[in-house]
Amino acid sequence: MGDNPDFDNKAIKEEKNGLDLRKTNPSKSVDMEEQIECTSISNENQDNRPSTTTRLYKRRWVMVFLFSCYSLCNAFQWIQYGIINNIFMKFYNVDSFTIDWMSMVYMLTYIPFIWPVSWLLDKKGLRFIALMATAINCLGTWIKVASVRSNLFWVTMLGQFASSLSQVFILGMPSRLASVWFGSEEVSTACSIGVFGNQLGIAIGFLVPPILVPNVDNIDELAYHISIMFYITAGVATVIFILVVFMFQEKPEIPPTLAQVQARSIPPEEYSYLASILRLLRNLPFMLLVISYGLNVGCFYAVSTLLNRMIIEHYPGEEVNAGRIGLTIVIAGMVGSLICGIWLDKTKTYKQTTLAVYLLSLVGMVVYAFTLNLGHLWVVFVTSGALGFFMTGYLPLGFEFAVELTFPECEGTSSGLLNCSAQIFGIIFTIGQGKIIEHFGTFAGNIFLCVFLLIGTIMTAFIKSDLRRQKANHLAETQAASKQDGISPPATLKEVKV
Repeated sequence: MGDNPDFDNKAIKEEKNGLDLRKTNPSKSVDMEEQIECTSISNENQDNRPSTTTRLYKRRWVMVFLFSCYSLCNAFQWIQYGIINNIFMKFYNVDSFTIDWMSMVYMLTYIPFIWPVSWLLDKKGLRFIALMATAINCLGTWIKVASVRSNLFWVTMLGQFASSLSQVFILGMPSRLASVWFGSEEVSTACSIGVFGNQLGIAIGFLVPPILVPNVDNIDELAYHISIMFYITAGVATVIFILVVFMFQEKPEIPPTLAQVQARSIPPEEYSYLASILRLLRNLPFMLLVISYGLNVGCFYAVSTLLNRMIIEHYPGEEVNAGRIGLTIVIAGMVGSLICGIWLDKTKTYKQTTLAVYLLSLVGMVVYAFTLNLGHLWVVFVTSGALGFFMTGYLPLGFEFAVELTFPECEGTSSGLLNCSAQIFGIIFTIGQGKIIEHFGTFAGNIFLCVFLLIGTIMTAFIKSDLRRQKANHLAETQAASKQDGISPPATLKEVKV
Protein backbone atom coordinates (compact mmCIF):
# COMPACT_ATOMS: atom_id res chain seq x y z
CA MET A 1 0.00 0.00 0.00
CA GLY A 2 2.90 2.35 0.76
CA ASP A 3 4.23 1.94 -2.82
CA ASN A 4 0.93 2.94 -4.41
CA PRO A 5 1.16 6.56 -5.69
CA ASP A 6 -2.65 6.87 -5.72
CA PHE A 7 -2.75 5.98 -2.06
CA ASP A 8 0.03 8.49 -1.29
CA ASN A 9 -1.87 11.28 -3.07
CA LYS A 10 -5.01 10.37 -1.17
CA ALA A 11 -3.13 10.45 2.13
CA ILE A 12 -1.79 13.94 1.38
CA LYS A 13 -5.26 15.11 0.44
CA GLU A 14 -6.81 13.67 3.60
CA GLU A 15 -4.09 15.23 5.75
CA LYS A 16 -4.86 18.62 4.24
CA ASN A 17 -8.50 18.16 5.22
CA GLY A 18 -7.58 17.59 8.89
CA LEU A 19 -7.90 13.80 8.97
CA ASP A 20 -5.40 11.59 10.72
CA LEU A 21 -4.80 8.63 8.42
CA ARG A 22 -3.47 6.60 11.32
CA LYS A 23 -6.96 6.64 12.84
CA THR A 24 -8.70 5.48 9.67
CA ASN A 25 -6.23 2.80 8.58
CA PRO A 26 -6.54 -0.41 10.67
CA SER A 27 -2.99 -1.40 9.71
CA LYS A 28 -1.63 1.55 11.66
CA SER A 29 -2.48 2.41 15.27
CA VAL A 30 -5.95 0.84 15.77
CA ASP A 31 -6.00 -2.56 17.47
CA MET A 32 -7.87 -5.00 15.23
CA GLU A 33 -9.05 -6.98 18.26
CA GLU A 34 -10.90 -3.89 19.47
CA GLN A 35 -12.49 -3.06 16.13
CA ILE A 36 -15.72 -4.97 15.61
CA GLU A 37 -17.10 -3.08 12.68
CA CYS A 38 -15.60 -0.70 10.15
CA THR A 39 -17.38 0.98 7.28
CA SER A 40 -15.45 3.31 5.03
CA ILE A 41 -17.30 5.50 2.59
CA SER A 42 -15.47 7.68 0.11
CA ASN A 43 -16.96 11.11 -0.36
CA GLU A 44 -13.98 12.43 -2.29
CA ASN A 45 -14.53 14.05 -5.66
CA GLN A 46 -13.67 17.19 -7.56
CA ASP A 47 -14.53 19.49 -4.65
CA ASN A 48 -12.02 17.68 -2.42
CA ARG A 49 -14.44 16.52 0.29
CA PRO A 50 -12.64 14.19 2.73
CA SER A 51 -13.45 10.51 3.09
CA THR A 52 -15.93 9.61 5.82
CA THR A 53 -15.23 6.62 8.02
CA THR A 54 -17.40 5.24 10.79
CA ARG A 55 -16.34 2.60 13.27
CA LEU A 56 -17.69 0.82 16.33
CA TYR A 57 -15.38 -0.14 19.20
CA LYS A 58 -15.85 -2.80 21.87
CA ARG A 59 -14.96 -0.25 24.53
CA ARG A 60 -18.33 1.46 23.99
CA TRP A 61 -19.84 -1.24 26.23
CA VAL A 62 -17.36 -0.32 28.97
CA MET A 63 -18.47 3.32 28.74
CA VAL A 64 -22.18 2.53 29.05
CA PHE A 65 -21.43 0.04 31.88
CA LEU A 66 -19.50 2.67 33.87
CA PHE A 67 -22.27 5.19 33.31
CA SER A 68 -24.89 2.69 34.44
CA CYS A 69 -22.88 1.97 37.62
CA TYR A 70 -22.60 5.55 38.80
CA SER A 71 -26.17 6.28 37.75
CA LEU A 72 -27.26 3.26 39.83
CA CYS A 73 -25.37 4.45 42.91
CA ASN A 74 -26.92 7.89 42.69
CA ALA A 75 -30.47 6.69 42.00
CA PHE A 76 -30.33 4.36 45.04
CA GLN A 77 -29.93 7.39 47.29
CA TRP A 78 -32.96 9.15 45.81
CA ILE A 79 -35.43 6.71 47.37
CA GLN A 80 -33.44 5.33 50.35
CA TYR A 81 -35.17 7.73 52.79
CA GLY A 82 -38.67 7.68 51.32
CA ILE A 83 -39.13 3.92 51.28
CA ILE A 84 -38.59 3.78 55.07
CA ASN A 85 -40.23 7.15 55.67
CA ASN A 86 -41.66 6.20 59.06
CA ILE A 87 -38.29 4.94 60.38
CA PHE A 88 -36.39 8.10 59.49
CA MET A 89 -39.23 10.18 60.94
CA LYS A 90 -38.66 8.42 64.26
CA PHE A 91 -34.86 8.58 64.14
CA TYR A 92 -34.56 12.28 63.27
CA ASN A 93 -37.80 13.29 65.03
CA VAL A 94 -39.25 15.06 61.98
CA ASP A 95 -42.61 14.82 60.21
CA SER A 96 -43.52 12.83 57.12
CA PHE A 97 -43.50 15.83 54.76
CA THR A 98 -39.92 16.62 55.78
CA ILE A 99 -38.79 13.12 54.82
CA ASP A 100 -40.67 13.47 51.52
CA TRP A 101 -38.34 16.39 50.79
CA MET A 102 -35.38 14.01 50.97
CA SER A 103 -36.65 12.67 47.65
CA MET A 104 -38.08 15.92 46.31
CA VAL A 105 -34.74 17.71 46.78
CA TYR A 106 -33.54 15.66 43.81
CA MET A 107 -36.28 17.23 41.73
CA LEU A 108 -35.85 20.76 43.09
CA THR A 109 -32.07 20.81 42.64
CA TYR A 110 -32.31 19.69 39.03
CA ILE A 111 -34.40 22.64 37.84
CA PRO A 112 -31.90 25.51 38.32
CA PHE A 113 -28.70 23.50 37.84
CA ILE A 114 -29.53 21.72 34.58
CA TRP A 115 -28.80 24.87 32.54
CA PRO A 116 -25.16 25.36 33.61
CA VAL A 117 -24.58 21.59 33.51
CA SER A 118 -25.90 21.38 29.93
CA TRP A 119 -23.57 24.25 29.01
CA LEU A 120 -20.65 22.40 30.62
CA LEU A 121 -21.54 19.25 28.68
CA ASP A 122 -21.34 21.19 25.42
CA LYS A 123 -18.06 22.89 26.36
CA LYS A 124 -16.23 20.22 28.38
CA GLY A 125 -17.64 16.93 27.10
CA LEU A 126 -18.73 13.59 28.53
CA ARG A 127 -15.61 12.74 30.57
CA PHE A 128 -15.67 16.01 32.52
CA ILE A 129 -19.38 15.51 33.29
CA ALA A 130 -18.75 11.92 34.40
CA LEU A 131 -15.94 12.99 36.73
CA MET A 132 -18.07 15.74 38.27
CA ALA A 133 -21.02 13.37 38.74
CA THR A 134 -19.01 10.66 40.50
CA ALA A 135 -16.95 13.07 42.61
CA ILE A 136 -19.99 14.96 43.97
CA ASN A 137 -21.90 11.72 44.48
CA CYS A 138 -18.99 10.26 46.45
CA LEU A 139 -18.78 13.41 48.59
CA GLY A 140 -22.50 13.22 49.38
CA THR A 141 -22.29 9.61 50.58
CA TRP A 142 -19.47 10.40 53.02
CA ILE A 143 -21.35 13.43 54.39
CA LYS A 144 -24.23 11.07 55.20
CA VAL A 145 -21.86 8.76 57.06
CA ALA A 146 -21.21 11.68 59.44
CA SER A 147 -24.93 12.34 59.95
CA VAL A 148 -25.99 9.28 61.95
CA ARG A 149 -27.13 11.08 65.09
CA SER A 150 -30.70 12.09 65.89
CA ASN A 151 -29.80 15.79 66.13
CA LEU A 152 -27.92 15.91 62.81
CA PHE A 153 -30.78 15.91 60.33
CA TRP A 154 -29.32 19.03 58.68
CA VAL A 155 -26.12 17.08 57.94
CA THR A 156 -27.95 14.20 56.29
CA MET A 157 -29.95 16.77 54.31
CA LEU A 158 -26.66 18.35 53.18
CA GLY A 159 -25.42 14.96 52.02
CA GLN A 160 -28.66 14.34 50.15
CA PHE A 161 -28.35 17.75 48.51
CA ALA A 162 -24.87 16.79 47.25
CA SER A 163 -26.29 13.55 45.85
CA SER A 164 -29.11 15.47 44.19
CA LEU A 165 -26.58 17.85 42.62
CA SER A 166 -24.69 14.85 41.25
CA GLN A 167 -27.91 13.64 39.65
CA VAL A 168 -27.99 16.78 37.48
CA PHE A 169 -24.80 15.49 35.80
CA ILE A 170 -26.40 12.07 35.21
CA LEU A 171 -30.06 12.11 34.19
CA GLY A 172 -29.69 13.59 30.71
CA MET A 173 -26.63 11.61 29.68
CA PRO A 174 -28.00 8.28 28.29
CA SER A 175 -29.02 9.68 24.91
CA ARG A 176 -25.79 11.70 24.56
CA LEU A 177 -23.60 8.73 25.49
CA ALA A 178 -25.51 6.46 23.11
CA SER A 179 -25.19 8.90 20.20
CA VAL A 180 -21.47 9.52 20.75
CA TRP A 181 -20.43 5.87 21.12
CA PHE A 182 -23.03 3.62 19.43
CA GLY A 183 -24.15 2.83 15.89
CA SER A 184 -27.47 3.85 14.40
CA GLU A 185 -28.90 0.32 14.72
CA GLU A 186 -28.17 0.07 18.44
CA VAL A 187 -28.42 3.63 19.72
CA SER A 188 -31.89 3.17 21.26
CA THR A 189 -30.82 -0.06 22.94
CA ALA A 190 -27.75 1.68 24.36
CA CYS A 191 -29.91 4.54 25.66
CA SER A 192 -32.23 2.04 27.35
CA ILE A 193 -29.21 0.36 28.99
CA GLY A 194 -28.16 3.76 30.37
CA VAL A 195 -31.66 4.27 31.76
CA PHE A 196 -31.55 0.65 32.99
CA GLY A 197 -28.74 1.53 35.41
CA ASN A 198 -30.75 4.37 36.93
CA GLN A 199 -33.80 2.18 37.32
CA LEU A 200 -31.77 -0.66 38.85
CA GLY A 201 -30.50 1.83 41.43
CA ILE A 202 -34.07 2.81 42.30
CA ALA A 203 -34.99 -0.88 42.52
CA ILE A 204 -32.16 -1.51 44.99
CA GLY A 205 -33.24 1.63 46.84
CA PHE A 206 -36.69 0.12 47.29
CA LEU A 207 -35.38 -3.31 48.34
CA VAL A 208 -32.28 -2.81 50.50
CA PRO A 209 -33.10 -0.04 53.04
CA PRO A 210 -36.07 -1.91 54.61
CA ILE A 211 -33.77 -4.93 55.00
CA LEU A 212 -30.72 -3.08 56.35
CA VAL A 213 -32.71 -0.74 58.62
CA PRO A 214 -35.42 -2.65 60.53
CA ASN A 215 -38.12 -0.75 62.40
CA VAL A 216 -36.78 -1.04 65.97
CA ASP A 217 -37.54 1.24 68.90
CA ASN A 218 -34.01 1.53 70.31
CA ILE A 219 -32.48 4.69 68.78
CA ASP A 220 -28.88 3.52 69.28
CA GLU A 221 -29.59 0.24 67.50
CA LEU A 222 -31.37 2.16 64.76
CA ALA A 223 -28.32 4.43 64.37
CA TYR A 224 -26.10 1.36 63.97
CA HIS A 225 -28.27 -0.05 61.16
CA ILE A 226 -28.46 3.33 59.37
CA SER A 227 -24.68 3.75 59.57
CA ILE A 228 -24.18 0.32 57.98
CA MET A 229 -26.32 1.39 55.02
CA PHE A 230 -24.48 4.71 54.67
CA TYR A 231 -21.02 3.09 54.87
CA ILE A 232 -21.90 0.54 52.18
CA THR A 233 -23.16 3.30 49.90
CA ALA A 234 -20.03 5.41 50.46
CA GLY A 235 -17.74 2.47 49.73
CA VAL A 236 -19.49 1.66 46.46
CA ALA A 237 -19.50 5.32 45.40
CA THR A 238 -15.75 5.58 46.07
CA VAL A 239 -14.90 2.51 44.00
CA ILE A 240 -17.01 3.77 41.09
CA PHE A 241 -15.33 7.18 41.23
CA ILE A 242 -11.89 5.56 40.96
CA LEU A 243 -13.01 3.41 38.01
CA VAL A 244 -14.37 6.44 36.16
CA VAL A 245 -11.13 8.40 36.73
CA PHE A 246 -9.03 5.69 35.10
CA MET A 247 -11.38 4.16 32.51
CA PHE A 248 -14.02 6.61 31.26
CA GLN A 249 -13.18 8.16 27.87
CA GLU A 250 -14.56 11.25 26.15
CA LYS A 251 -15.43 9.79 22.73
CA PRO A 252 -14.17 7.25 20.18
CA GLU A 253 -11.38 8.30 17.82
CA ILE A 254 -13.67 7.69 14.85
CA PRO A 255 -17.43 8.49 14.94
CA PRO A 256 -19.85 5.53 15.06
CA THR A 257 -22.45 7.01 12.67
CA LEU A 258 -22.66 9.40 9.76
CA ALA A 259 -24.91 11.62 11.86
CA GLN A 260 -22.06 11.94 14.38
CA VAL A 261 -19.65 12.71 11.53
CA GLN A 262 -21.90 15.63 10.64
CA ALA A 263 -22.20 16.73 14.29
CA ARG A 264 -18.41 16.75 14.70
CA SER A 265 -18.01 18.78 11.51
CA ILE A 266 -19.79 21.80 13.04
CA PRO A 267 -17.08 24.28 14.16
CA PRO A 268 -17.31 25.13 17.89
CA GLU A 269 -17.39 28.84 17.11
CA GLU A 270 -20.61 28.32 15.13
CA TYR A 271 -22.40 26.76 18.11
CA SER A 272 -24.34 28.87 20.59
CA TYR A 273 -25.90 27.24 23.66
CA LEU A 274 -28.47 30.03 24.02
CA ALA A 275 -29.39 29.83 20.34
CA SER A 276 -29.79 26.06 20.70
CA ILE A 277 -32.18 26.52 23.64
CA LEU A 278 -34.23 29.05 21.66
CA ARG A 279 -34.45 26.69 18.67
CA LEU A 280 -35.68 23.92 20.95
CA LEU A 281 -38.29 26.18 22.54
CA ARG A 282 -39.61 27.04 19.06
CA ASN A 283 -39.82 23.36 18.10
CA LEU A 284 -43.54 22.64 18.67
CA PRO A 285 -43.40 18.80 18.44
CA PHE A 286 -40.53 18.77 20.90
CA MET A 287 -42.29 21.10 23.34
CA LEU A 288 -45.37 18.88 23.29
CA LEU A 289 -43.07 15.98 24.13
CA VAL A 290 -41.44 18.00 26.94
CA ILE A 291 -44.80 18.56 28.65
CA SER A 292 -46.16 15.04 28.08
CA TYR A 293 -42.87 13.50 29.25
CA GLY A 294 -42.97 15.63 32.40
CA LEU A 295 -46.52 14.52 33.16
CA ASN A 296 -45.66 10.81 32.83
CA VAL A 297 -42.36 10.82 34.72
CA GLY A 298 -43.71 13.27 37.31
CA CYS A 299 -46.43 10.72 38.09
CA PHE A 300 -43.77 8.02 38.48
CA TYR A 301 -41.80 10.22 40.90
CA ALA A 302 -44.92 10.86 42.99
CA VAL A 303 -45.90 7.19 43.16
CA SER A 304 -42.33 6.20 44.11
CA THR A 305 -41.94 8.87 46.79
CA LEU A 306 -45.32 8.22 48.43
CA LEU A 307 -45.36 4.43 48.00
CA ASN A 308 -44.49 3.71 51.64
CA ARG A 309 -47.32 5.93 52.88
CA MET A 310 -49.85 4.38 50.50
CA ILE A 311 -48.93 0.79 51.36
CA ILE A 312 -48.71 1.36 55.13
CA GLU A 313 -52.16 3.00 55.11
CA HIS A 314 -53.81 -0.14 53.73
CA TYR A 315 -51.33 -2.76 54.98
CA PRO A 316 -49.91 -1.62 58.39
CA GLY A 317 -46.50 -3.00 59.35
CA GLU A 318 -45.61 -3.99 55.78
CA GLU A 319 -42.55 -1.76 55.32
CA VAL A 320 -40.54 -4.60 53.79
CA ASN A 321 -43.32 -5.47 51.34
CA ALA A 322 -43.65 -1.79 50.45
CA GLY A 323 -40.01 -1.95 49.37
CA ARG A 324 -40.66 -5.15 47.45
CA ILE A 325 -43.60 -3.56 45.64
CA GLY A 326 -41.36 -0.64 44.68
CA LEU A 327 -38.80 -3.18 43.49
CA THR A 328 -41.46 -4.87 41.40
CA ILE A 329 -42.42 -1.55 39.79
CA VAL A 330 -38.85 -0.78 38.81
CA ILE A 331 -37.76 -4.31 37.77
CA ALA A 332 -40.79 -4.52 35.48
CA GLY A 333 -39.90 -1.07 34.16
CA MET A 334 -36.32 -2.14 33.46
CA VAL A 335 -37.61 -5.00 31.35
CA GLY A 336 -39.95 -2.58 29.61
CA SER A 337 -37.09 -0.14 28.96
CA LEU A 338 -34.92 -2.78 27.31
CA ILE A 339 -37.77 -4.15 25.22
CA CYS A 340 -38.75 -0.66 24.07
CA GLY A 341 -35.14 0.20 23.19
CA ILE A 342 -34.67 -2.95 21.13
CA TRP A 343 -38.04 -2.40 19.47
CA LEU A 344 -37.11 1.15 18.46
CA ASP A 345 -33.83 0.00 16.92
CA LYS A 346 -35.67 -2.62 14.89
CA THR A 347 -38.69 -0.59 13.77
CA LYS A 348 -37.87 3.15 14.16
CA THR A 349 -41.56 3.66 15.05
CA TYR A 350 -40.88 6.38 17.61
CA LYS A 351 -44.25 8.10 17.84
CA GLN A 352 -46.36 4.96 17.59
CA THR A 353 -44.39 3.19 20.31
CA THR A 354 -44.33 6.25 22.58
CA LEU A 355 -48.09 6.75 22.24
CA ALA A 356 -48.87 3.07 22.86
CA VAL A 357 -46.70 2.89 25.98
CA TYR A 358 -48.15 6.17 27.29
CA LEU A 359 -51.70 4.90 26.86
CA LEU A 360 -50.86 1.65 28.63
CA SER A 361 -49.25 3.64 31.47
CA LEU A 362 -52.62 5.36 31.93
CA VAL A 363 -54.43 2.02 31.95
CA GLY A 364 -51.93 0.64 34.48
CA MET A 365 -52.42 3.66 36.78
CA VAL A 366 -56.20 3.29 36.67
CA VAL A 367 -56.00 -0.42 37.53
CA TYR A 368 -53.53 0.29 40.36
CA ALA A 369 -55.86 2.97 41.79
CA PHE A 370 -58.88 0.66 41.85
CA THR A 371 -57.09 -2.38 43.32
CA LEU A 372 -54.79 -0.87 45.98
CA ASN A 373 -57.40 -1.04 48.76
CA LEU A 374 -58.73 -4.56 48.07
CA GLY A 375 -56.76 -6.02 50.96
CA HIS A 376 -54.70 -8.50 48.90
CA LEU A 377 -50.99 -7.73 48.67
CA TRP A 378 -50.48 -10.13 45.75
CA VAL A 379 -52.92 -8.05 43.69
CA VAL A 380 -50.90 -4.91 44.48
CA PHE A 381 -47.72 -6.69 43.33
CA VAL A 382 -49.34 -7.63 40.00
CA THR A 383 -50.88 -4.25 39.26
CA SER A 384 -47.71 -2.42 40.36
CA GLY A 385 -45.63 -4.57 38.04
CA ALA A 386 -47.90 -3.75 35.10
CA LEU A 387 -47.78 -0.05 35.96
CA GLY A 388 -44.01 -0.08 36.23
CA PHE A 389 -43.51 -1.98 32.97
CA PHE A 390 -45.08 0.79 30.95
CA MET A 391 -44.50 3.92 33.06
CA THR A 392 -40.78 3.26 33.61
CA GLY A 393 -40.39 1.70 30.16
CA TYR A 394 -41.44 5.07 28.76
CA LEU A 395 -38.24 6.81 29.94
CA PRO A 396 -35.84 5.79 27.11
CA LEU A 397 -38.63 6.30 24.58
CA GLY A 398 -38.90 9.95 25.58
CA PHE A 399 -35.13 10.47 25.37
CA GLU A 400 -34.77 8.89 21.95
CA PHE A 401 -37.87 10.51 20.47
CA ALA A 402 -36.53 13.88 21.65
CA VAL A 403 -33.18 13.31 19.94
CA GLU A 404 -34.98 12.46 16.70
CA LEU A 405 -37.15 15.58 16.89
CA THR A 406 -34.26 17.94 17.68
CA PHE A 407 -31.20 16.65 15.72
CA PRO A 408 -28.54 18.07 15.36
CA GLU A 409 -29.00 19.90 18.68
CA CYS A 410 -26.97 18.55 21.61
CA GLU A 411 -28.60 15.45 23.10
CA GLY A 412 -27.78 16.64 26.61
CA THR A 413 -29.72 19.86 26.07
CA SER A 414 -32.88 18.15 24.81
CA SER A 415 -32.69 15.51 27.57
CA GLY A 416 -32.12 18.28 30.11
CA LEU A 417 -35.33 20.02 29.11
CA LEU A 418 -37.24 16.74 29.36
CA ASN A 419 -35.89 16.04 32.82
CA CYS A 420 -36.47 19.62 33.96
CA SER A 421 -40.13 19.22 33.04
CA ALA A 422 -40.23 15.89 34.89
CA GLN A 423 -38.75 17.42 38.06
CA ILE A 424 -41.24 20.32 38.04
CA PHE A 425 -44.23 18.03 37.62
CA GLY A 426 -42.69 15.56 40.08
CA ILE A 427 -42.65 18.19 42.84
CA ILE A 428 -46.18 19.38 41.99
CA PHE A 429 -47.59 15.85 41.87
CA THR A 430 -45.78 14.62 45.00
CA ILE A 431 -46.99 17.55 47.10
CA GLY A 432 -50.46 17.52 45.52
CA GLN A 433 -51.00 13.78 45.83
CA GLY A 434 -49.60 13.82 49.37
CA LYS A 435 -52.11 16.47 50.46
CA ILE A 436 -54.97 14.66 48.71
CA ILE A 437 -54.03 11.39 50.45
CA GLU A 438 -54.03 13.14 53.83
CA HIS A 439 -57.52 14.61 53.33
CA PHE A 440 -59.31 12.22 50.96
CA GLY A 441 -57.36 8.93 50.92
CA THR A 442 -55.11 7.06 48.48
CA PHE A 443 -57.81 6.38 45.89
CA ALA A 444 -58.44 10.09 45.30
CA GLY A 445 -54.69 10.72 45.17
CA ASN A 446 -54.17 8.09 42.48
CA ILE A 447 -57.13 9.30 40.41
CA PHE A 448 -55.51 12.75 40.57
CA LEU A 449 -52.50 11.27 38.72
CA CYS A 450 -54.72 9.41 36.25
CA VAL A 451 -56.23 12.70 35.05
CA PHE A 452 -52.82 14.09 34.14
CA LEU A 453 -51.75 10.86 32.43
CA LEU A 454 -54.87 11.17 30.26
CA ILE A 455 -53.87 14.73 29.33
CA GLY A 456 -50.35 13.53 28.49
CA THR A 457 -51.69 10.75 26.28
CA ILE A 458 -53.77 13.22 24.27
CA MET A 459 -50.78 15.56 23.89
CA THR A 460 -48.57 12.69 22.67
CA ALA A 461 -51.11 11.90 19.97
CA PHE A 462 -50.67 15.42 18.56
CA ILE A 463 -46.86 15.24 18.28
CA LYS A 464 -45.69 15.39 14.66
CA SER A 465 -43.22 12.59 13.97
CA ASP A 466 -40.29 14.46 12.38
CA LEU A 467 -37.38 12.00 12.59
CA ARG A 468 -34.49 14.35 11.79
CA ARG A 469 -31.65 12.06 12.90
CA GLN A 470 -32.97 9.26 10.72
CA LYS A 471 -33.18 11.68 7.78
CA ALA A 472 -29.58 12.78 8.34
CA ASN A 473 -28.29 9.20 8.37
CA HIS A 474 -30.32 8.31 5.29
CA LEU A 475 -29.11 11.39 3.42
CA ALA A 476 -25.47 10.64 4.25
CA GLU A 477 -25.81 7.03 3.11
CA THR A 478 -27.52 8.10 -0.12
CA GLN A 479 -24.86 10.71 -0.78
CA ALA A 480 -22.06 8.22 -0.21
CA ALA A 481 -23.69 5.64 -2.49
CA SER A 482 -24.17 8.24 -5.23
CA LYS A 483 -20.50 9.21 -5.09
CA GLN A 484 -19.37 5.61 -5.28
CA ASP A 485 -21.50 5.25 -8.42
CA GLY A 486 -20.02 8.44 -9.88
CA ILE A 487 -23.31 10.35 -9.57
CA SER A 488 -23.32 13.86 -8.17
CA PRO A 489 -25.59 13.92 -5.08
CA PRO A 490 -28.43 16.44 -4.93
CA ALA A 491 -27.18 18.12 -1.75
CA THR A 492 -24.65 17.90 1.04
CA LEU A 493 -25.54 17.28 4.64
CA LYS A 494 -24.95 20.91 5.54
CA GLU A 495 -27.21 22.07 2.71
CA VAL A 496 -30.20 20.11 3.98
CA LYS A 497 -32.17 21.60 6.83
CA VAL A 498 -32.62 19.06 9.56
